[in-house]
Amino acid sequence: MAQLSRDRSFLMVIDLQERLLPAIHDHQAVRDRSVFLIRAARILGLPIVWTEQYRKGLGPTVPPVAEAIGDAARPMEKMAFGCLCDDAVARAVESAGRDQLILCGIEAHVCVLQTALAARERGLTVFLAEDAIGSRRPSDRDAALRRMAQAGCVPATSEMLAMEALRVAGTDPFKQILPLLKG
Repeated sequence: MAQLSRDRSFLMVIDLQERLLPAIHDHQAVRDRSVFLIRAARILGLPIVWTEQYRKGLGPTVPPVAEAIGDAARPMEKMAFGCLCDDAVARAVESAGRDQLILCGIEAHVCVLQTALAARERGLTVFLAEDAIGSRRPSDRDAALRRMAQAGCVPATSEMLAMEALRVAGTDPFKQILPLLKG
C-alpha cells in the first residue's frame, strides 16, 4: 500500500457548496475535517485544486472552506460530475505535477467517486480522507467508499494524512499543525 509523500501529493476539494452541504449527512463534521485538511495542506505546501459544481444552482463554496483555502487556489466551476472530465480541472491536476491525490468533499457516490475512478485510470494514487467525504445518505457514502477502495484508493482520515505527510515531530510545520489537532 502506498504511503503519502509530501513532495508527491496534492489536495482536491470537491463541491463543498452552500446549497448542497447542509443536505449532507453529518455535514458539519465533513466541513470541519475538510477545513482541517486544507489548513494542513497549506502549512505543508501542498497544491490545492478546488471545484464547484454548477455554482448558479448550488451556490458558492461555504465560507469556512473558502476562507481556509484563501489565496492558495481559485474555485474551478464544472458541470461534469467527475472533476477530471472537465478539461480545465484536468489541466490543473496535470500542472500540479504530482502523482498522489488526496480527496475530500461531496458527494461521495457521485463527484468524489467519479473523480477517484478517473484518477486511478490516469495512474494517480488516490488517498481518501474518509472523515472529510460525505453524501446525503450514509448508505451511498459507505458504498462509494467501498467501491473506491476496491478500485485501489487508499482509505485514511484527515489527521492520518496530515501526520503521514509530516513524518516527524518537532518541525516548524508540525508546530503549526499541532494547534489544529487540538481544535
